[in-house]
Amino acid sequence: MQSKATILSYSIFLLANIIIFIFSCTASPRYTSLKTIYGISSHYGHNDGFHGKRTANGEIFNHNRLSAAHKTLPLNSIVRVTNLDRLTKPSVTLKINDRGPYVGDRVLDCSTAAAKKLGFFEKGTANVKIEVIKWGDNKYHKQ
Repeated sequence: MQSKATILSYSIFLLANIIIFIFSCTASPRYTSLKTIYGISSHYGHNDGFHGKRTANGEIFNHNRLSAAHKTLPLNSIVRVTNLDRLTKPSVTLKINDRGPYVGDRVLDCSTAAAKKLGFFEKGTANVKIEVIKWGDNKYHKQ
């Protein structure tokens, strides 16, 4: 039969491991393959001063076009973004033409038009799946 001290130390060990496991689970982006990313998307371009400004790849940002900003994907990549929060799972094809987002743990910043098509314009953010369709050349293309 085990002593009370052994049972107590085992219980403390088990509780500590459960706490570590719970706190290690974060909402950070998850890269499940080289072509699929999961995370939180937001949108920009609607009354925030970005409309008409030059993007990281040299294009002029138009919040009415389907584009997005990502921190590390090569510029000019083509991605399919799916809103995982909506029952209908709407998706849209976007071009990565800018860098960002730089708020919290977000992985994508969609244009206003993209956020409307994906159904999260009013809410502001959504859990999304990003699938790379075509890798970009990461070049600056001044227009």
